Amino acid sequence: MSRRRHLLSLRQSAPAVLPSLLLCDFANLEREVRQLERAGVQALHLDVMDGRFVPNLTYGMPIVEALRGVTDLPLDVHLMIDEPASYIKQFHRAGADIITIHVETTQEPVTLLQQIRDLDCGAGIALNPGTPLERIESCLGHCDLALVMSVDAGFGGQSFQPVALEKLQSLRQMVGDEVLLEVDGGVNKETVRDCFDAGAQLLVVGSAIFQQPDYAAAVQNLTNSASLT
Repeated sequence: MSRRRHLLSLRQSAPAVLPSLLLCDFANLEREVRQLERAGVQALHLDVMDGRFVPNLTYGMPIVEALRGVTDLPLDVHLMIDEPASYIKQFHRAGADIITIHVETTQEPVTLLQQIRDLDCGAGIALNPGTPLERIESCLGHCDLALVMSVDAGFGGQSFQPVALEKLQSLRQMVGDEVLLEVDGGVNKETVRDCFDAGAQLLVVGSAIFQQPDYAAAVQNLTNSASLT
């Protein structure tokens, strides 16, 4: 499936709850994926951390490749790493469908976003809670997705920072329907509606899915909470 079709599918699915696999059972990765597929998720979110840009270390290309081998779901790869330019092609070859870089990690975000698009991947730009929105303004015409971090990148289980809602609201006014808006960090049943109302279409969720006994029920409850009228 092409980049454009993936992005259109996700836009049409909004609000889309995307599980962040940091908390999944990696000893039973395929089983976890099957449970998430049955739960009706629209994509899988993969947080790649290098121990440099963020103080934690997670996984890299082998896990992305392993997931690509067991699912056709879009793989939304979030690079929390220094020097992302050195790894974009490798993550594409491993099977990433969307690759998001942090604006804090590069002096040439527009160039990198275009490289990602040239690979027929969705191109995303992310920013941390303390980074002014102005830092990504020049990127918005060159990306398919803007990821607003509602916690500092690097660890799961942090408390939601409301500044993310202000950024989402401003971004929605700036980009209209041209760019998908995603939020990551502290998204749960209590915060998911505020995120959706502020403009987020993709809602990255970790513990509110993986610490629940029934993934399908957790995803459905989150989706219902986001879209409740």
